[in-house]
Amino acid sequence: MAQKPTLSNLKPPRGSRHRKVRVGRGMGSKMGKTAGAGNKGQQSRRGYSRRPGFEGGQMPLHRRLPKRGFSAPDSTTYAVINVESLNVFEAGETISPEILYALGVLRVKREGLKILGSGELKVALTVQAHAFSKSAEAKITAAGGKVEVLQ
Repeated sequence: MAQKPTLSNLKPPRGSRHRKVRVGRGMGSKMGKTAGAGNKGQQSRRGYSRRPGFEGGQMPLHRRLPKRGFSAPDSTTYAVINVESLNVFEAGETISPEILYALGVLRVKREGLKILGSGELKVALTVQAHAFSKSAEAKITAAGGKVEVLQ
């Protein structure tokens, strides 16, 4: 019967502890001569380190791929939500980006919130957002709600 492990008789599981390999200590050690570095060449030398993305002199991937387009440095990226997902709120409520983040309707924090017009809105709400599509604005006002543009 195995004895109950206590602090005085703890041992690591069999095979979990290994003696460190002493590199370059003679031919009988399996790590003699080149000490695991292979034969000749830059990678076998002391102090060699290759920069990220280096492919042995082959044209690296980030230079092989085409560069296209333009990203304006001052553009704003919007977190978008459709009008139909606002049907979960009660009539007369004021909906702001903070409320939508808190409830998990919006998952990604972006510079602004844009309301898009997909689906139907069945409740009258006051919706605060940084931008609205024309169809979303029309559907919110048609349902008896109000649109407030945030800065």
